[in-house]
Amino acid sequence: MRPALLAWALAALSVVSAGPVPAAKGADAVPEIPLEAAADAQDYTVFNGIKVPPLKEIQGDEFDEAIQDGYWWVKFYSPYCGHCKAIAPLWQTLYEFYYTSDPLEGRTTADRPDLSSANSFHGFYNFHFASLNCVAFGDVCKAQGVKAWPTFLLFKDGVLVEKYSGGKKMEDFSSYVEEVLERIKPGSRPREGVRVPKPGATKGYGGPPLNSQAKDKDAVAGVAAGEKHNDKVAQEKDKAAKERDAQGDTEAAEKDTEKVTKEKDYRGGGAEAALAAAPAAAEKYADSVAKEKDYAGGEKAKDKVAQEKDYAGGAEAAAPAQAEPRKAQAVDPEAESKTTSAVLSFETARNGKPNAAKQQSTPNPQGLSVPLTAESFQKLVTNSQDSWFIKFYVPWCGHCQNLAPTWAQMAREMEGKLNIGEVNCDESPRLCKDAKVSGYPTIYFFRGGERVEYNGLRGLGDLISFADKAVDSDVKYVDADAFKEMEETEEVIFVYFFDHATTSEDFAALDRLTLSLIGHAKIVKTDSQALANRFRISTWPRLLVSRDGRPSYYNALAPKDMRDFRKVLTWMQSVWRPLVPELTASNAKDIMTGKYVVLGILSRKSPDEFIQSRRELKNAALEWMDKQTQLFQLERQELRDSKQLRIEEAEDRNDQRALRQAKSIVISITEDDFRKGVNFAWVDGVFWERWLRSTYGIDVSKGERVIINDEDNRRYWDRTDSGAFIVPSRTSILETLPRVVSHPPRLAAKSTIGTFENIIFRIRNFGTYHPYLSLGILILLVPGLFYVLRNSPTIKKSLSRSSSGYFKLDGKDGLLGVANGKAD
Repeated sequence: MRPALLAWALAALSVVSAGPVPAAKGADAVPEIPLEAAADAQDYTVFNGIKVPPLKEIQGDEFDEAIQDGYWWVKFYSPYCGHCKAIAPLWQTLYEFYYTSDPLEGRTTADRPDLSSANSFHGFYNFHFASLNCVAFGDVCKAQGVKAWPTFLLFKDGVLVEKYSGGKKMEDFSSYVEEVLERIKPGSRPREGVRVPKPGATKGYGGPPLNSQAKDKDAVAGVAAGEKHNDKVAQEKDKAAKERDAQGDTEAAEKDTEKVTKEKDYRGGGAEAALAAAPAAAEKYADSVAKEKDYAGGEKAKDKVAQEKDYAGGAEAAAPAQAEPRKAQAVDPEAESKTTSAVLSFETARNGKPNAAKQQSTPNPQGLSVPLTAESFQKLVTNSQDSWFIKFYVPWCGHCQNLAPTWAQMAREMEGKLNIGEVNCDESPRLCKDAKVSGYPTIYFFRGGERVEYNGLRGLGDLISFADKAVDSDVKYVDADAFKEMEETEEVIFVYFFDHATTSEDFAALDRLTLSLIGHAKIVKTDSQALANRFRISTWPRLLVSRDGRPSYYNALAPKDMRDFRKVLTWMQSVWRPLVPELTASNAKDIMTGKYVVLGILSRKSPDEFIQSRRELKNAALEWMDKQTQLFQLERQELRDSKQLRIEEAEDRNDQRALRQAKSIVISITEDDFRKGVNFAWVDGVFWERWLRSTYGIDVSKGERVIINDEDNRRYWDRTDSGAFIVPSRTSILETLPRVVSHPPRLAAKSTIGTFENIIFRIRNFGTYHPYLSLGILILLVPGLFYVLRNSPTIKKSLSRSSSGYFKLDGKDGLLGVANGKAD
């Protein structure tokens, strides 16, 4: 009996121990165990071969502190809610997918940053995923207005932005995330979105969604896309033809009608062509995807070189397939020349080729920054007429690493506009040495073998602004009407006047100047008689600058002076600033150094007052310039009169020697030398509030002000002769300015530095401007100081005391005691 009982006990024990095994197969089998708690129990998950930390589970008492920095998308859930359990794998996979994604597309695996760095997904966007258990922390969910589970709320810096109300599929969640990320970093996300994995997957592609491939792999979809594009083009052509016909340009209208007919014919018979081209389109897409994978994952230099060769030779293949039939259309040269404008005809005659033919291929077809080697650089940049914006960097440079995401975004924005490249100076040291790269990163703009260094700020907006200006930097022809329209948007315009006798060498010298003017001013050329009459041009060629309609002329004594690149550029640099520019971080040194600066501290918060204050500053600048011009003319006339008097006196005395000396006097004074060094500028008082308060003690919220700054001597003036503050008024400014620029100033100045620093600064300036006098004072000061110290009673007393400081060896008090005593 006992053995039977023992057998039954063992059998029962085995059944009990085997019971929990089926429940371990899936968390759903045991509804009492919260899914989120099971996820938290895991240390890490793996996605795309990368270890991913657990999704953050926010505790109720830490909620406000946890979401106070950056964007937080929080899921409010209940561990017992069926909908919450169903969506849990999707939420986890979405988090893992974005956590392991690279915000900079096109970067190689070796170059990808650590997932905890500033260039990772969370560091780049400061966007985070999190969850909160409403069963455990119901008070927090109630405070956030959560009435149902699951609820997804987006927070920014601790403040609720919006509630997610989209679908509950992975694609819906991803679309919302992409929208938020695009708001955080405009232009940083793919336009077509990303391809997301399925819930619970451990791998994800992250490329464009599959529907973007449909029109390349599906012939019918390709036909539909092509017809849609052609319909749009035909509508635009019809509109252009009607506008030109309304203006009376019959010939141009006929040509547009002819092009519209061709487009409609192509659209009508485009189905068969698109069906035939579908396999080729699919093959091109596959090649493009392969190139992107090679670029993103390649770690060897030879892979980069291969891609560069593909980029150089395959730009045509990157163009849309529907554009190929239009390229095949033959253009009659005679018909084309009839509709070409006078500007293009003249440029073709003078330069030998029109501007439209300078660049045959589409620049930057893929929106990427192309890595360049010495070989590809010579082929694509040095030996071509294409424009390139190139960054020279080294991977270990901190500034280069910070610039990398911005540079990638800028390359994306310049897709189809400007070629963007980068050179790794560790891999191509000789190329960087030839380019005279002395610091990292260094940025150059290249075109036709010429280059100019970019010295502006390195924000995304600054780089894009410079790139847009570089693309539109050619010398354009303008007539009187076009110039008038340009004056409404451009403060500084250089105008080159030419006639039929202007040579090709003159135009070639003019084209060289365009690179140096990028980001500073526009340059145009004209043969308009109306503009020549307006600016009183009587000799050709002639160069002038128009600043707010006020001309300044380049004085060329001979034709070679118009072709002297350095001389012309030096003059341009002296006049390419507006009359009253805005003071920014990039131009502050040029504006503030070496001259007095009338600086208006303005605020954009009151638009009407802001416009009026700028107008007053500009009027004050114009009146000051007019006054200085009049004084210059008077001074020059006085010198001429003095010379004439000497000549007449020598003639009356019949003194040939004095006559020769009088005639040899050269009146070399120029207007720039005579004028007082005064610049006018304005600064945004709200944006630079902290600097203005600490340096000048000015708060723009209390009213707009004007100061006259002397940066070289660290001093400024902010009050008139009557003691009132200088305000944005031409009367207030012009009454104070002459008293300030006089030598010595007739108004008391304030210092921009502390008292002790001011003393050191004045001593240093005295030594700089009076070196010999300073040396003489120093020579006399040394013996004088020695004499004073030698004859000072205090010093004498100290010296007498120091005389008893010698060691005494013998005697009663000596170290050796009584040395002469007798010892028995």
